[in-house]
Amino acid sequence: MRFIYLWAFLLFVIVFRVTAQPSEQFIKVIVAPDHENWEYKLNEPVKFTVTILQNGNPLKNIPLRYELGPEKMPALKKDSLLLTSASYTVKSEGMKQPGFLRLTAYAYVNGKAYKGLATAGFTPEQIEPTAQLPNDFVAFWNQAKKELAGIPLDAKMTLLPERCTEKVNVYHVNMQNYGNSRLYGILCIPKATGKYPAILRVPGAGVRPYNGDIATAEKGFITLEIGIHGIPVNMDPELYASLRLGGLGNYFNYNLDNRDRFYYKRVYLGCVRANDFITSLPQFDGEQLAVIGGSQGGALAIVTASLDARVKFLASYYPALSDLTGYLKGRAGGWPHYLDSASREVNNTKEKLQTMGYYDVVNFARQLKVPGIYSWGFNDETCPPTSLYAVYNVIQSPKELYLALETGHWTYKEQNEAVGEWLEERLIK
Repeated sequence: MRFIYLWAFLLFVIVFRVTAQPSEQFIKVIVAPDHENWEYKLNEPVKFTVTILQNGNPLKNIPLRYELGPEKMPALKKDSLLLTSASYTVKSEGMKQPGFLRLTAYAYVNGKAYKGLATAGFTPEQIEPTAQLPNDFVAFWNQAKKELAGIPLDAKMTLLPERCTEKVNVYHVNMQNYGNSRLYGILCIPKATGKYPAILRVPGAGVRPYNGDIATAEKGFITLEIGIHGIPVNMDPELYASLRLGGLGNYFNYNLDNRDRFYYKRVYLGCVRANDFITSLPQFDGEQLAVIGGSQGGALAIVTASLDARVKFLASYYPALSDLTGYLKGRAGGWPHYLDSASREVNNTKEKLQTMGYYDVVNFARQLKVPGIYSWGFNDETCPPTSLYAVYNVIQSPKELYLALETGHWTYKEQNEAVGEWLEERLIK
């Protein structure tokens, strides 16, 4: 059994890393729209060119299959053919409504399928959210924060000597959170005497241990990387595999029919509680606090900055939990896709739809007052760009968008560097 859990965890790590930065394929299926910026006006025709490469050279006489349609929606056009030339062009009349049109192509070489895709955006700046704002949204969260404030912090810090560096002390920390639970994380503090700005790192979906952001702390920042599940974040890896395969395997669905008991209520408030801890540290400069995350963490970054006025800047990569009701309007909704064709029958109820309104990132984005940088690509199949722009377009505070068009649910090194530098430059002013 121990071997099975360890193997499951290792498999999870492999999948997670591939998602974070995909490995190179032996055969590359390159799909490209005919506009350099991949953006089009409504009803403007688009041409997708498909090229199959091996060792940098185009392959011919390769079986090819493709599907064309709005992201996450049934294909409008499908075809299979033999690619007899260096490339093949698929034409479309475009889209009548703001959104994204995706061509997914599969090449079959030596009995193996290779996939490539590209996504054209049609006036994405005009995408409007489908998420409805509950009348008492602000009052609901103000009451929740009031309840959290009445809970003692009760913070505990344990030095991790094996992780400390010449410049940084590293601690495993935990504190009292909302809902009679504990919040755990890895805290990194510069050793040199002084006052420092701080960065809260909020996690993507899943169940895993955390190492802390030591590299950023060595630049002169306090960093706190938290987990969301109320369990220590430095345990034996196989324990997380066991939890992921068992009690926490479907956590994002827990109590979706009750806004007060939904799993993410404790999670969202836990991010505020993490800031309670950071701002209590004697090494904190008392002013400069930022939050950063991707996917589920991208959602949590926006939520935290919206709920907590102590946050001065935020960075969000492809935020999940965004415009969840998009599927009910015939377009893509955000992860975890509560209302797609596979889940709609279970989740399309009055109670669950009501709960979604209180947790949809669109409604937190509407409340933002601080500058933020946002980053994603058009090819994201986990957090569809339609849902991402539904969030971005309602933000009224200062905002910047760093697009890495061909990325899916992953980031380039240069992308991370640009976002990190944006955040750090503002924190040290």
